[in-house]
Amino acid sequence: MHRISRRSVSAVLRLRGSCSRNAAAPIGSTCPAVDSDKYNDAKFRLYSSVSARRLGVLGTSQSLAFGDGLSSRKRYESTAAASDASSSPVEKYEYQAEVSRLMDLIVNSLYSNKEVFLRELISNASDALDKLRFLSVTDPEIMKGAALDLDIRIQTDQDNGIVTITDSGIGMTRQELVDCLGTIAQSGTAKFLKALKESKDLGSDSNLIGQFGVGFYSAFLVADRVVVSTKSPRSDKQYVWEGEANSSSYSIREETDPEKLIPRGTRLALHLKNDDKGFAHPERIQKLVKNYSQFVSFPIYTWQEKGYTKEVEVDEDPTEANKDEEDAKTEKKKKTKKVVEKYWDWELTNETQPIWLRTPKEVTTEEYNEFYRRTFNEYLDPLASSHFTTEGEVEFRSILYIPAVTSMGKDDMINPKTKNIRLYVKRVFISDDFDGELFPRYLSFIKGVVDSNDLPLNVSREILQESRVVRIMKKRLVKKAFEMILGISLSDNKEDYEKFWENYGKHLKLGCLEDRENHKKIAPLLRFFSSQSVEEMISLDEYVENMKSEQKDIYYIAADSVTSAKNTPFLERLLEKDLEVLFLVDPIDEVAIQNLKAYKEKNFVDISKEDLDLGDKDEEKDKVLKQEFGQTCDWIKKRLGEKVASVQISNRLSSSPCVLVSGRFGWSANMERLMKSQSMGDPSSLEFMRSRRVFEINPNHLIIQNLSAACKNNPDDEEALRAIDLLYDAALVSSGFTVSSNIFHLLNFFRCFAICGFVAGLYVVFSTESIFIRELVYVASNFFKIVQPENPAELGGKIYEMMGLALSSKWSSPTEFQPAASWQQPAPEAEIVEPVAQPQAPLEAEIVESAESSGQK
Repeated sequence: MHRISRRSVSAVLRLRGSCSRNAAAPIGSTCPAVDSDKYNDAKFRLYSSVSARRLGVLGTSQSLAFGDGLSSRKRYESTAAASDASSSPVEKYEYQAEVSRLMDLIVNSLYSNKEVFLRELISNASDALDKLRFLSVTDPEIMKGAALDLDIRIQTDQDNGIVTITDSGIGMTRQELVDCLGTIAQSGTAKFLKALKESKDLGSDSNLIGQFGVGFYSAFLVADRVVVSTKSPRSDKQYVWEGEANSSSYSIREETDPEKLIPRGTRLALHLKNDDKGFAHPERIQKLVKNYSQFVSFPIYTWQEKGYTKEVEVDEDPTEANKDEEDAKTEKKKKTKKVVEKYWDWELTNETQPIWLRTPKEVTTEEYNEFYRRTFNEYLDPLASSHFTTEGEVEFRSILYIPAVTSMGKDDMINPKTKNIRLYVKRVFISDDFDGELFPRYLSFIKGVVDSNDLPLNVSREILQESRVVRIMKKRLVKKAFEMILGISLSDNKEDYEKFWENYGKHLKLGCLEDRENHKKIAPLLRFFSSQSVEEMISLDEYVENMKSEQKDIYYIAADSVTSAKNTPFLERLLEKDLEVLFLVDPIDEVAIQNLKAYKEKNFVDISKEDLDLGDKDEEKDKVLKQEFGQTCDWIKKRLGEKVASVQISNRLSSSPCVLVSGRFGWSANMERLMKSQSMGDPSSLEFMRSRRVFEINPNHLIIQNLSAACKNNPDDEEALRAIDLLYDAALVSSGFTVSSNIFHLLNFFRCFAICGFVAGLYVVFSTESIFIRELVYVASNFFKIVQPENPAELGGKIYEMMGLALSSKWSSPTEFQPAASWQQPAPEAEIVEPVAQPQAPLEAEIVESAESSGQK
């Protein structure tokens, strides 16, 4: 067995470490790579014959070449220490960018919008002014010799397509021109900040904007030639830097023209491209300054055309002059007219100060509203505003507003890019195009400004990068937004929150779906109609306060309207027990409530689902009913087959004979109707997702009692079986399910009337023939509707009423059940005639006459 020396092992480990640290190693290759052509290289060294045979460590490291002249490389060889003869030289390479290629990337790929060039150049000018202000603190002499105000001036030449930007800042020396403008991505501001941090006398200033060192080159987005003339107070000479967009070189010279000398600062002359000469228009420059650099701390002046009105004399007409000479007595007056005299002058463009930098106590409501209307082009005052400053891990200032009216459609919540949040970094506008970075989609209606000093931005400063800082900022902005909304809901003026809910209620419901973390903040803001408040919406807090002491759950029913909800048969027993039920009439309501699941430890319960527990179960009574009507339930289930999962005795009905409930974990009738109405719905998936339906019957209803008698006496009776079919269809309608027209069941329904022979008896129930015909027409017209009728419960009630008349005592004797008196058979004729001789009983006499008249007819 061979033993490897410790020195050999350490040499191998050092070789592996050098390979892992070599940035120029080819991707996907092992290190060091085996190169058979270099076995005889003089620099190749064998660390150990044993280690070489076992580990296969042979050859030299390979370098990564970019090719096509896009990179140049420098080779560095490390010599082995004299005490360690086993180490081999490591080749290292330094990345260097090909300048012309990098310029092409900056101009064509880095910035998405050309107009940001002015923002970048103004930001550089602002940094130059800030540097001068800082340096003057320790070196007052630097400001002497040139009594200039600290400002930025922008002048345009439309005829020649030139934009000139001049600042009275620190300026640059010749060497600084080479370092800052001749070296791409070298930021003089970043270097200055580093020096400030190292100084004990001066602290770092958050107002300095530049950091990447590429902002200057954004000038080539619109210019094919840029001339920079600069004068530093530390130098007696003024230098000129000149470069072109399609060139990899630049030139620097000393300024000798006395007319072009400046006392201090920097002047940039942008010679615009033919396609971009529109930027030389003064109004466009002014608009860009107001959009991007409105709140820069130094004044920005733009060269604008102005005018004033003056009166000038008008030459008299010769004919009028002759008339004046004839009339010597008339006093002669000189005629004048008003003309506008135009001239060019400097105009302060950024006169508005950033309101968010002031203390909230110093700002009035009128100032907040004025800033809102001016910034977002609104004509109405906002419903609420919030001005706050956040410190700690993330520092930023913000003003948020809730608009009085939504700027988009009430149902338009798909596109979250609303341009409602304007992001500033050190008072320089960055972007208003966000896709959920600062606010979630359901709060996209919030408007406001956010100003931070240390947000993570990309190189172009147009995109907000995803980071922990952004997540913390988003969380705090959302928290402040909820505080604003809660403040509106708790205010004495209820009309404000009604207005808010009308415009943004659906947004909060969408938040129940998308933002599970903020459910506790969203739930108190929701509003619904209820069985005890059909005119005015109530909150969940109000519902909980009105709950019965024995009530454990929050009950709700989903429907297409308040009318349908309050007439649904599911409410019958709950209304008798005085239990309040929420009406979910908006399509998104049901999904939102299901995502909330509970509120203040009270679960949400859909009263249209099976296994409804009202807290009044009687096991002995249920057992008796199951024994009595168990056979009837099995008989009905056999007839309906796969249409229903089961037939059960209901504990939620009092006046309706039956109802069709959904499975606990399936779609409700309302949800099934909504999904079917979707134009892109897949019928196969709808059938798969449809919940199991349970047919519940009311054992106290006359129709169910008659059907129970039919089950016992004649279970194969076709009329009884058809009555079950019609009862199922009527339950579909009254329970809110969509049902297609079924003419056969309707014809069988009318056939029941003919067979039973109750046509004559109907005249006792209905006072006139027209009423009966009207009821039949109502039922028939609604039954043929393919979609759900406007009031399903009312239609189902009419069908149940007429079925009760048709099926009364058909399969049982009149004494077996106790039907209503109006449904009993007329008395024998001899007994009826007897009261006629007694005038003291006019009511019975009137009944007899009605019976006789009906008999004659």
